[in-house]
Amino acid sequence: MNVKSLFNILGALSTILGLTMVIPLLISLGSGQHDFQAFIKSSIICISLGLPCWFFTKNNKSITNRDGFAIVTFSWIITAIIGALPFYLSGVIPNITDAFFESMSGVTTTGASILGNVKTMPHLIEGIESLPIGILFWRSFLQWIGGMGVVVFYIAILPLLGIGGVQLFKAEVPGPVASKITPRVRETAKLLWIVYVGFTLLQTIALLLAGVNLFDSICHSFTTIATGGFSTKNASIAYFNNSAVHYIIIFFMFISGVNFSLHFRAISGDFKIYFRDLEFIAYLLIIFLVTCIIFYSISSFGDNFSMVNFRESFFATVCMLTGTGFVLGDYEMWPIFVQMIILSLMFIGGMGGSTTGGLKIIRIILLGKYTALETRRMLHSRALIPVKIGKQLIVEDVVRNTLGYFLFFMSVFILSALMLSSMGLNMESSIGAAASAMGNIGPALGDFGPTNNYALLPNAGKWILSFCMLLGRLEIFTVMVLFSRTFWK
Repeated sequence: MNVKSLFNILGALSTILGLTMVIPLLISLGSGQHDFQAFIKSSIICISLGLPCWFFTKNNKSITNRDGFAIVTFSWIITAIIGALPFYLSGVIPNITDAFFESMSGVTTTGASILGNVKTMPHLIEGIESLPIGILFWRSFLQWIGGMGVVVFYIAILPLLGIGGVQLFKAEVPGPVASKITPRVRETAKLLWIVYVGFTLLQTIALLLAGVNLFDSICHSFTTIATGGFSTKNASIAYFNNSAVHYIIIFFMFISGVNFSLHFRAISGDFKIYFRDLEFIAYLLIIFLVTCIIFYSISSFGDNFSMVNFRESFFATVCMLTGTGFVLGDYEMWPIFVQMIILSLMFIGGMGGSTTGGLKIIRIILLGKYTALETRRMLHSRALIPVKIGKQLIVEDVVRNTLGYFLFFMSVFILSALMLSSMGLNMESSIGAAASAMGNIGPALGDFGPTNNYALLPNAGKWILSFCMLLGRLEIFTVMVLFSRTFWK
C-alpha cells in the first residue's frame, strides 16, 4: 500500500475540513455565542496537523485499487474524528464516545443522535434547540458534505489525485456499478457536485418562500439533500405546522433518492431518461404502493381518512425509503403491520448512485432476476440464460458482487443485532437499531424510535453502531477488504 499517498490525501482532507470550520465560526461570532472558541481550536488542530502532513508527503505515484480502498475508508474515519472535535471541545457533548457517534452519524448521513436526552445531558434542558447556533450548523454541514461523499468532494475541489481518482471514485460512489457521466473522473465529480449544490439552493429558496427562516432553511436543505435527517428542532419536521413545508421536504427527499447521474442527464435535456430507467420506475411504484398501504392501514385503524394521515403516510414512506430519518408522525403509534413495512423500507433504500443508504433498489431487482433465473435453470439445466435489467446485460461479476454484498449486509445486521441484545436491549430495539445503522436511517424502533434517541445506549453499542454506519455508507466491501489478509501482503 502507498502509505505516502494515504497520508498526503488525509493531510489535505484535514486541512480542507479545518478551513470549512471558518463558516460555523463566523456564524457563532455573529450570534454572540461561546462555541466560537471550540471552532477556533478545532480548526487550528486540523490545519496544523493536516498541512504539514500534506506538504511533506507529496509524490507522483499513481493510486492503485488497494490504495483507493484504504484512502476512502480512512478518509471517512478521519472526517468523523474531525467532525467530533467541535462537539467535544465546546462541551456540548462532553463524552468522547458520544461526540464520535454523533459525528459518524452525521458524515454517514445516518441521523442517529444522542442529543436531547435530559437524563444524560442535563445542560441541554431544551434539547437540540438549546444548542449553540454554530454547533447546529456544523451538524447539518457534516451531513451535507457526507451526502455526496467526502472523497468525491475532494476529487471535485483539488486536482491532486491524477489518474488514481478513478480508484477512489469506484470505492466511494454507492451502488453496484459506479458509472461516470464523463470520461474524466474529476469532471464527473464536479458535475455531480453542481447538481447537488443546485438542489440544495433550490430547496433553501422553496423553504424560504414557505415561511421558514434562513438558518433553518439552509440547515434542513443540507440534511434533506444528503438524506441525513438531522434537524434544528426537537420535534424535527413536525415542528413546522405547515403542509407546504412538509411537501417541499417530501419532494426533495424523493429527488435525493434518485440516481444523480439521471438528474444530470435530465438537466442536460433528456428528461425522458427517468422513465427509461427500470430502477426509477420501481422506485416510483414502491413509494406509491407503500404510501397507499400505510394510509389505508392507519386510516382504517382510527377510522380517519384525512389529508393529515395521507401526508404522514407519504412522508414516512419517502423518508424511510430514502433513509432521511426526519420525523413528522410517530410511526410507533401505528399498527404493527405498518411498523414491519417501515422496517422493510430500512433495508431497501433508494436508487444506486443516490445519497441514500440500504441495499439499493437496483440490487433488489437484480436479486429478484437472479432468483427467477435460477428457478428456470432448474427446469432447463443446459440452457444459457443471461441476467438482464431492461435491455442491459448484467455480467457475472456484478451478479456475484451483488450476492456477496447481500450476504455480508445481512450477516453484519444479524451479528450486530445479537451483540446489541447481549447488552440488555429488547428484541425490537436491537433489530431496529442494527437495521437503522446499516441502512443509514437514524430513527429505529423500540427504545430508539422517532421520539427517542441513542443517548442511553451503552458505549460499546455506540461503537458497534458507528462501525455499522460506516459499513452501510461505504457499501461494506470498501471497509471489509481492509480486514483481509491479502490486502496487507
